[in-house]
Amino acid sequence: MKSFLLLLVVVAAVAAYEQPLIHYHSAAGIAQAERIKQFESALDFDGSSRIAGGQSGGLIISLTNGRQSACGSSMLTNTRAVTAAHCWWDGQNQGRQLTVVYGSNRLFSGGVRVNTNNVQMHQQYNTRTLHNDIAIIVHGHVGFSNTINRVNIASGNNNFAGQTATAAGYGRIGDNVDISPNQDKRQVNMPVITNAACISTFGPISIISSTLCTSGAGGRSICPGDSGGPLTVGSGNNRVLIGVSSFVHISGCTRGHPAGFARVTSFNNWIRQRL
Repeated sequence: MKSFLLLLVVVAAVAAYEQPLIHYHSAAGIAQAERIKQFESALDFDGSSRIAGGQSGGLIISLTNGRQSACGSSMLTNTRAVTAAHCWWDGQNQGRQLTVVYGSNRLFSGGVRVNTNNVQMHQQYNTRTLHNDIAIIVHGHVGFSNTINRVNIASGNNNFAGQTATAAGYGRIGDNVDISPNQDKRQVNMPVITNAACISTFGPISIISSTLCTSGAGGRSICPGDSGGPLTVGSGNNRVLIGVSSFVHISGCTRGHPAGFARVTSFNNWIRQRL
């Protein structure tokens, strides 16, 4: 009886915390890719749109079910990029091929585009908790230019709490908001918060030492569609990658909830072994 009561207490405690969004492609990515594709196809676009300081890349994921989804990534070398593991396998939907898009503000037009199916997910990635939600993309050689460059990866034990970080991606600009005339790759600045503050929302099962969180205060956050994209500090070619976009709150991205990232300092050695 005591064991049963203890189990009830544990279940109740877990239920009291908020839930992150999982099964990304079904929940958000497929719909966002279709929105972006329809929006961009309606534009008079000559392929010349470029993003300054292009260390982040877009991902078009062709799934085994025939659908397409959208994510982001960060360029690490001429042949490597990093993204979220759930962009390749979200527990329900499996990627078949990635198109990595560098140097363009648009996802389906312009820039340098390279196809690959060589994705190395972290061996301890968990689709239910989104622990170790990180993967390396191996692709053909892409040259550096004024609009395409690698990002530095964070090392050491800095938790970056209190610093303002920048996220970039092709995600929605808000909950229940359709594509806007300014729906290019966008950036948002957000303060990094402590894991203790993040646990107060999502609980200790979702938030572990290798998770990094940003505040959602003022409705400023990553949104569905930004998965796998970069969270950086610094500026220009001195930007340092500190997080890989992993999850938002299950109810959306503009209601003040924190957002979760794979903490790059926790995966520095794992990343470098695959460069």
